[in-house]
Amino acid sequence: MYKYVRDAWKNPDKSYVRELMWERAPKWRRENVIVRIDRPTRIDRARSLGYKAKKGYVVVRTRVRRGGLRKSRFKAGRKPKRMGIKKITPKKSIQRIAEERVARKFPNMEVLNSYWVWADGKFKFYEVILVDPSHPVIKSDPKINWICENQHTGRAFRGLTSQGKKSRGLRNKGKGAEKLR
Repeated sequence: MYKYVRDAWKNPDKSYVRELMWERAPKWRRENVIVRIDRPTRIDRARSLGYKAKKGYVVVRTRVRRGGLRKSRFKAGRKPKRMGIKKITPKKSIQRIAEERVARKFPNMEVLNSYWVWADGKFKFYEVILVDPSHPVIKSDPKINWICENQHTGRAFRGLTSQGKKSRGLRNKGKGAEKLR
């Protein structure tokens, strides 16, 4: 089953996903920015990133506005060239910003991972997988109880999620090694 879901989400414009999201996206825009949901929209992606359908795991959908960093225009004394308003981008990806905002909203949970769900002209939607490190089910599960240790607190803020490592340039191990040889 996961294979068919994955294939449909690989090219959402040419599958049933487009009609499905055509109905859902307007409702999502009217909802709050961060919404806890019962089950993942993309079950295949959530499972591959570590989600399990048991207690202690929470999935949250969030939306982040698209585009670069918006800066206000200076009120006094600059050449237009030196104002620096356009083409200024944050050093983090929008997905990483989404993870951090969710981590602030749920301070007792740790961000495990996140994935893209949808994008329209104004917003990008992500689903963030959270784990409760103080839950007894999580503490007793040997595959996930590493997150209960103290060194894993605040993973999203320190760039330790998958998206955080990507934006820090840690994904490609041998990228700079070729130049040294």
